[in-house]
Amino acid sequence: MNEYNRRIGDRELSPESLMMGYGYQPQWSEGSLKSPIFQTSTFTFASASEGKRYFELAYGLDDAHDGETPGLIYSRLNNPDLEILEQRLTLWDGAESGLVFASGMAAITTTMLTFLRPGSVLVHSSPLYGGTDHFINHIVDRFGVESITWEPGSSIEDLDAAVEGKVVAMVFLETPSNPTNALFSINEARMFADRHATADAIVPVAVDNTFLGPLWQHPLKHGADIVLYSATKYIGGHSDLIAGAALGSTELMSQITEMRTILGTMASPHTGWLMMRSLETLSLRMHRQKDNAQKVAAFLNTHPKVERVGYLGLIDPSDSEYAIYQSQCDGPGAMISMWLRGGEEEAFRFIDALQMVHLAVSLGSTESLVQHPASMTHAGVDPGDKKRHDITDSLVRLSVGVEDPDDIIADVSNALDRV
Repeated sequence: MNEYNRRIGDRELSPESLMMGYGYQPQWSEGSLKSPIFQTSTFTFASASEGKRYFELAYGLDDAHDGETPGLIYSRLNNPDLEILEQRLTLWDGAESGLVFASGMAAITTTMLTFLRPGSVLVHSSPLYGGTDHFINHIVDRFGVESITWEPGSSIEDLDAAVEGKVVAMVFLETPSNPTNALFSINEARMFADRHATADAIVPVAVDNTFLGPLWQHPLKHGADIVLYSATKYIGGHSDLIAGAALGSTELMSQITEMRTILGTMASPHTGWLMMRSLETLSLRMHRQKDNAQKVAAFLNTHPKVERVGYLGLIDPSDSEYAIYQSQCDGPGAMISMWLRGGEEEAFRFIDALQMVHLAVSLGSTESLVQHPASMTHAGVDPGDKKRHDITDSLVRLSVGVEDPDDIIADVSNALDRV
């Protein structure tokens, strides 16, 4: 889409408005208001020389000239649905370029494999989503990569000491963290990364922004180089697709593109089409979910059977994380961590007594979801790490949906009565 499509007169259109058509023109597809699903594996070339040129550009064998872009070749490399979607995703985070993947883990692992090298170090926050934790602690070491943990409350001076004499290849943050909502400073990660950059290479800072989605935190504006999403969650938002996304500068995304092309970790055309549908209501859904979560969290925070509530909207101003929240978050989101009085038995009684809130291991969808991290999404995390990061048997994670907030509270209240 041309630049004029982003403006009306002198007014720059908002992402909410641009989600309805940015990157697509109906005349390209017989006047179809919505982009069709380009369910094809391959694309024809007008001539052999055109095919040759497309491959030169796609594989970086020659530089593009005068705004030239790679043409359509094969849906493992590019596809109209994915290209339109990637353009729209960049608008939320103010990114130059974006890529979509078959899953959130595909986005994370493809990005890490792009920059990590044997003998290098990956510095990462903790706790992490169970799948990411497993990849870092049980797979990347097979490739000769060392991982060093950034614990909540640790300073960048502590990290400096831990990596002394080593080559730092990447800093990876999950903030807020899954499942406890712990916050890490993106600005501090940027300062640490810059200290360990060399004349030949930067140290990219990648942030998994899944918990707050593209509305309530914009990591690229706070020093991150790459923002990652499990797009299954708030971006997809309907529990009917699996996808991931990576956004950042054109230079870094081009490097990740090469790895995605070879690994084959891109999303399908149908998934891309579904996500374009979802983007049209993303702001509506996320505002409603946030408003609902604030009411549910306030209810839980005063309930006698709830020991503690981890919700960004309830951070005490005296807490060290409050300054981080104020500086880099635009809203508290809709994820609630709650520690019940008791243990697994009490947590299971609560979960099993819920009638409207579904027991399922996802988040960010229209329906409210609940799960037990210690025995489900984080079951494979080292027991010592779970204990250190407060992923206890009493912890329950609640993803608040778009239902009537009073109905959610009634369901939660009734379930707590059974504990």
